[in-house]
Amino acid sequence: MEPMEPADVADELARTDGWTGDIHAITRAATLPTFMAAIQTVDRIAVAAEEADHHPDIDIRWRTLRLTLSTHAAGNRVTTRDLALAHRIDEIVRLATDNV
Repeated sequence: MEPMEPADVADELARTDGWTGDIHAITRAATLPTFMAAIQTVDRIAVAAEEADHHPDIDIRWRTLRLTLSTHAAGNRVTTRDLALAHRIDEIVRLATDNV
């Protein structure tokens, strides 16, 4: 998996929901309505990550999730795998917040 160029990462981040970062990692915070909703969202993200065989770093603080993606096999750089999982995570978070 090839690392993305800085301009490509910036272009992709402009098309994502709340993700920021650079060539080394992308990060998003998502606040869910309740602690249990946050945990259920992590469970759904875990399933998507397993399916993609690509796993984010996840920090849980009450109702807020902080997700970080980087491809270790690409020298801890952002690849298309990170952006694909970011888009999937966006869908999962959107569903979790829309169903409140």
